[in-house]
Amino acid sequence: MKVSVCGKGGSGKSTIVTLLANQFKARGYRVLVVDSDESNSGLYRMLGFDRPPIPLMELVGGKKGLKERMAAKFSSGESEPKMEVLSLDQILVKDIPPQHIKESDGIRLVNIGKILHSLEGCACPMGVLSREFLAKLRLDEDEVAIVDMEAGVEHFGRGIETSIDVVLVIVEPSFESLELATKVKELAAGAGVNNTWAILNKITSEEIAMRLKDELARRGMEVIGVVHHDPKIFEACLEGHRLEEGVASKETRGVVDAMLSKA
Repeated sequence: MKVSVCGKGGSGKSTIVTLLANQFKARGYRVLVVDSDESNSGLYRMLGFDRPPIPLMELVGGKKGLKERMAAKFSSGESEPKMEVLSLDQILVKDIPPQHIKESDGIRLVNIGKILHSLEGCACPMGVLSREFLAKLRLDEDEVAIVDMEAGVEHFGRGIETSIDVVLVIVEPSFESLELATKVKELAAGAGVNNTWAILNKITSEEIAMRLKDELARRGMEVIGVVHHDPKIFEACLEGHRLEEGVASKETRGVVDAMLSKA
């Protein structure tokens, strides 16, 4: 199963990705986390790694090399959503070079690439590589890939979700987050993804949870789980260390149970 986790900036995507990874691991799944957010650099710490793996971007000559390949393909009339830059027809997790994948306690991490310097241009090369990597990634029945998407909906325009089985949109208590969830459901359907659900995050009261559920239901979006504000999560994010067991972790168990029964 390939699961995409998306939402507005600051909604807690990386936190939910980490919690989901831990819960799938607890159920015996071999978990691959794909860091496809080119701007957020803290996911590896949440997962308990001391450093991130070398970006997959380096397999194709880095951002400069990939941009050159893309330019050549554009010149030949090839469009970005159909562009291929990898030589392999399929990718197995075990075949990813060791320097490009980190593993700890049953969870593996790969990193597509990051924007590291000013004036280095757009994130389009990372989007092209993310789409092709996920499309060619082959998983066994006991494997699950959880993808931390960039904030917003631009990844839908790049076709990244065309090989995804489940889209989860993280909704925090804000009108902007509700609006984005509505757009995500529409775009996911256009990409052929039928399993699109919302996870409420940073919830401080049952009243707020019910208001968000009612509004999302009115917009045709099903809520698959509610994750309340957890002081342990706040502390871990503030200090930059691994997420510990807490209220949010327990609540994510129900999300995984629901996903496995529905998807």
